[in-house]
Amino acid sequence: MNAKKTYIGIAVIVLIFGLLVIPKIIERLSNDEVVVNDRLNVAQKQTSDSDAGDLAYIKINGKDRRVPSFKFVNQNNDTITDKDYRGKVFIVEFFFTRCPDICIPMNKNLVAIQQEFEGNDKFGIASITIDPENDSPEVLKEYAEHYNVDESNWNFLTGSRDSIYTLANEKFGLLAQENPNIEGGLLHSGYFALVDQNGFIRSRLDPFGNPKVYYKGSIPRDTPVVEDGDNAEIDILVDDIKLLLNKNTSYE
Repeated sequence: MNAKKTYIGIAVIVLIFGLLVIPKIIERLSNDEVVVNDRLNVAQKQTSDSDAGDLAYIKINGKDRRVPSFKFVNQNNDTITDKDYRGKVFIVEFFFTRCPDICIPMNKNLVAIQQEFEGNDKFGIASITIDPENDSPEVLKEYAEHYNVDESNWNFLTGSRDSIYTLANEKFGLLAQENPNIEGGLLHSGYFALVDQNGFIRSRLDPFGNPKVYYKGSIPRDTPVVEDGDNAEIDILVDDIKLLLNKNTSYE
């Protein structure tokens, strides 16, 4: 008898729940008000609301990845080192002047980004060639003039092949290698690295709460923007540069 009363009691509770709660759930579904995942929502808030969030530090072996010391020569035959970028927010790309494809939109995008921060001496760009045998300072100078860049804060850099490839592949984790089977003979990534005033590589979080790590620079900025698509990357990068500049962090 007691067991029967217990079952009846449970049935009544289930009935009441159905009458009171299910209609509300249906109403919320019809109005798209249901929260999918708390973790995703937190990540999206950090990604979309730069005033409330912050950019992630990119880690390697559990440590924040910092740009190592380097020493190259630029398009004006000036020696440039990592110290020249201290206290600046800057972008790093690996490219080569004979590149027949992705370098073209990459550097057009960088020109547009530079124009966004015209006159700001706390912003810079470092374009490092992966074809040093061809890309002499003179060749890099012609390349810079072709893109009509402002050279006051943009260095096109060349140096020893070993130091460049070590910097790209091991220190940044950005692909750079020879490949005789493709046009141009060299393979590299189409990504930009964003570096803060203290030399740390930074990135915003993706919708899943993971760092994007790098920003895709090979999609033309004037491509019609698709929400959350790769062609929005340059606008995202500009926003993140502004975020770091506004923090006005002094170099350690």
